[in-house]
Amino acid sequence: MDFKTYKLEIPEDSNVILGQTHFIKTAEDLYEALVSSAPGIKFGLAFCEASGPCLIRSEGNDEDLKKAAEKSVYQVGAGHSFIIYIKGAFPVNVLNAVKDCPEVCSIFCATANPVEVIIAESEQGKGIMGVIDGFAPKGIEKEKDVSERKEFLRKIGYKL
Repeated sequence: MDFKTYKLEIPEDSNVILGQTHFIKTAEDLYEALVSSAPGIKFGLAFCEASGPCLIRSEGNDEDLKKAAEKSVYQVGAGHSFIIYIKGAFPVNVLNAVKDCPEVCSIFCATANPVEVIIAESEQGKGIMGVIDGFAPKGIEKEKDVSERKEFLRKIGYKL
């Protein structure tokens, strides 16, 4: 078995959700979950079918994000993995709807940070072992950092 990492190419000003699913209707169901969760959201999603024709299935309402998701999930190549790229919303706006989708088994990450996907490859295929989401901690927040965090949350409308 070989282990590799793949750095996701997250489109500018986008967020990514990476997960695992299990059924052919995932693309359509995730489309419905996303459009009904965040008005004005732009997204593209793709998933790797793991049986039958083993195709990349995709949906979206933004062609560039859809193409980016297709490219990324193809390069990851892990059975039943899916990638969603979103603009005009944050993962927190849609994550519960994504997790509530009956086909979704797990979420590896939901972020705007750089992401490296750790992939194992065997004779049968590929699987995601985990992700590296962002960077290592540089310290523990101080009072000034707490104030900046709270100010930022209010600036983007997530706290009063």
